[in-house]
Amino acid sequence: MKLRALVVGLAAAALTLTACGQSGSPGGSSGGPVVSEAPAAGVQVPDSTTFAAMQQRGRVVIGVKDDQPGLGFKDATTGEYSGFDIEIARLVAAKLGYGTDKIDYKTVPSAAREDAISRGEVDYYVGTYTINDNRKQRVSFAGPYFVAGQGLLVRSDETAITGKDTLKGKKVCSVTGSTPIQRVRDQGLTEPENIVEFQTYTQCVDQLLSKQVDAVTTDDAILKGYAAQQPDKLKVVGETFSTEPYGIGLNHDDAALRNKINDILQASYDDGTWQKIYDNTLGKSGSPASPPALQRY
Repeated sequence: MKLRALVVGLAAAALTLTACGQSGSPGGSSGGPVVSEAPAAGVQVPDSTTFAAMQQRGRVVIGVKDDQPGLGFKDATTGEYSGFDIEIARLVAAKLGYGTDKIDYKTVPSAAREDAISRGEVDYYVGTYTINDNRKQRVSFAGPYFVAGQGLLVRSDETAITGKDTLKGKKVCSVTGSTPIQRVRDQGLTEPENIVEFQTYTQCVDQLLSKQVDAVTTDDAILKGYAAQQPDKLKVVGETFSTEPYGIGLNHDDAALRNKINDILQASYDDGTWQKIYDNTLGKSGSPASPPALQRY
C-alpha cells in the first residue's frame, strides 16, 4: 500500500483514528468553500443504512486526510480544512442535506481506511483513495472523482527534465518504501546512487527547493498541491506513468448510497461545479484537468 499518509511530517502525530475534527465554517483554498452549496432539503436515500445513521445523528462524519496540501489539509492555527478532496467531500455532504456546520472531519491514516469504513466510524471517505479490486473486497467506491498518476515535481526553472525518460543522471526523491520510488528503481529511470528517500514528501520538496535533488515523484495530485503552494518555484512536468483512480470510500454493502453519490458526482461534472472546484484548488498548480468517467458498478 502506498505511503501517501506520510506527505507532511507534522501529520505523524495527528493521524489517529480518534482524532475527530469539527468545523462550523471550514475554509477552502481561498479562505472559504470554493463552491457554496446550500444543503439540499428533503433528501431520501431508501435502503441506505449509512444514510439512516446520518439522519439519526443529525451530522455526517467524513474520513479525510489532513496533511496533503491542495487535497486534504488542516491549518494548524485555525483548524480550517481545505483542498480538492475536502471540497468534493463538502459538495457530497451538501447534496445529501448537510451544510458545513453539520460536518465532522475524522482524520484516518491510509492503512486504517477499510477498518474505519467497515466499522461505521466514518460515513464516507475522501482522501486520495485509489480504487482497486483488492480494496473492493472490503469497501465500495463511488467515482472516480479524479484520476491521478505518478508524476514529477521539479523547480520552475528546470528545462532538462520533461518526463520519466529524462531522469537519467538526475537525483530523484520520494518517500522511503513507497510504490513510486520502487517504480523508479524497478524501471531504472535513474541510477541507484541517484535515488533519494525520506520519511515525508515535505522533506523531498525542501531538498528540491535547496537544489539537493532534481525531482520529487509520487501521485501527480499530491505534487500539484505542492506546486499550487509555490507556483513561482515549483511545477509538475511530463505525462503520468501510472493510473490511480481516486474514489469515495463507502460501506461495502451500501449500494444505495454509492449510487446516490455517483449521481451527485455526475451532476457536478455536467454543470461545471467539479471544474470550478479543481481550478480553485489543484488547478492553481498550473496543470489542467477534466472530470473523469464514472465507473458505476
